[in-house]
Amino acid sequence: MGLAQVHSRAQRGIEALPVAIEVDLANGLPGLSIVGLPETAVKESKERVRSALANSNYAFPNRRITINLAPADLPKEGGRFDLGIALGVLAASGQIPDEALGNYEFLGELALGGTLRPVNGVLPACLRARDQGRTLVVPRENAAEAALVDGADVRVADNLLQVCAHLQGGNALERALADGVCTPLAAACLSDVRGQHRAKRALEVAASGGHSLLFVGPPGAGKSMLASRLPGILPPMTQDEALQTAAVVSVGGNGVDPARWRQRPYRAPHHTASGVALVGGGSTPRPGEISLAHNGVLFLDELPEFDRRVLEVLREPLESGHITISRAAMQADYPAAFQLICAMNPCPCGYHGDPRRACRCTIEQVLRYRGKVSGPLLDRIDLQLEVEAVSPAELRANAPRDSETSEQVRERVIRTREIQWQRQGYANHALNSRDMERFCQPDAGGMELLEQAMERLALSARAYHRILRLARTIADMAEEKSVSLAHVSEAIGYRTLDRQAP
Repeated sequence: MGLAQVHSRAQRGIEALPVAIEVDLANGLPGLSIVGLPETAVKESKERVRSALANSNYAFPNRRITINLAPADLPKEGGRFDLGIALGVLAASGQIPDEALGNYEFLGELALGGTLRPVNGVLPACLRARDQGRTLVVPRENAAEAALVDGADVRVADNLLQVCAHLQGGNALERALADGVCTPLAAACLSDVRGQHRAKRALEVAASGGHSLLFVGPPGAGKSMLASRLPGILPPMTQDEALQTAAVVSVGGNGVDPARWRQRPYRAPHHTASGVALVGGGSTPRPGEISLAHNGVLFLDELPEFDRRVLEVLREPLESGHITISRAAMQADYPAAFQLICAMNPCPCGYHGDPRRACRCTIEQVLRYRGKVSGPLLDRIDLQLEVEAVSPAELRANAPRDSETSEQVRERVIRTREIQWQRQGYANHALNSRDMERFCQPDAGGMELLEQAMERLALSARAYHRILRLARTIADMAEEKSVSLAHVSEAIGYRTLDRQAP
């Protein structure tokens, strides 16, 4: 009597860290204080809890109440602790039994009438509660998201009274059940793209090894159309990948669609997006576009139109696969293993090098336009391909039914990825230096050609390694164990823009 403890979880990045809500009732001047680094929304929970208890026909103790959110050095934010605080007050005052509280974790914001409102970040909390062997109680609006975790015991409630009745041995709370199965969207098919055989080949190479890709060509050449077909030829996500991606969406506050959660994300932010929108941030860190594209595709159209400082923030995540956002009060780490695909015009008017339309730009304008994309960023893009406009003859002759479908290409991509997983356990774009020495060394002819390309194109060491990774992927697509001259030659052909980098 007078002391109770309830389990809950705080959100930091995509982590769900344990929080013990300790409630102490003592003699003294009546009042309620919350300690343990609570931010404003947490401090205001005392008013929500007071009204919710009164409107649920429970007595609010007329004593000095101290609520400690442990650990004390972890910032607490949002209304996710309301339900746990209310139950702690009821247990400490003897209005509900406290024996069973240790087997549960609680998340939920309370309305003044006692009803439960949904919160963000339920999916990571559900994963951790399952690992701890506890039952998680969440608002009904979060039930479909929590039910995505296999093996978790999740109960849903509409209001505080239902939770209390369950703890008192009355009507048991319902278990969270998944709403149907994941139904794939009708993805755009690669067969809709007329002509562009070399661009389609590059798209397949990028998908087969997880490589980044840049299309450069005039307006209307089909760059955006090609980019939108990439998710349709990627392998399906595994259960772990789907849960990782869904966890990012969950903490971002966008809500997880149970019918679509196994599909790879495709994010295409506008070129006016800020650096914070792209990589995440804010006073309270939130995931950005690169994290929302985790295990999927990030498409940047009109690449030079993005602010150069915004593009530069992509350099580190492209290499590491995650982004760390540091603030004075906290540090949040978000996954960002996205596949980058970009598109740009060759010049401001878009027709530089087009044989059918004259370019109106001066050489200085062309160089200034291309200079908006820095050399170090270009260096990190594996495939850089010039796309030519499709001729009227190709539009008439190449009917969609005569082209390969996305499903046909996807089957080849899956076979190629299986070769890579059996050999090194991950896709070729992430090959480390040790594995590159073992698996990517070309034959004598291929090495000689690569050395010549390094000299003539003034390629960097990073470009050298990316060519080797690309050649390894091309060899895997041909199901060949060694990298030959032909594979190196094709890989170098995808790096011709390097010599044009400012």
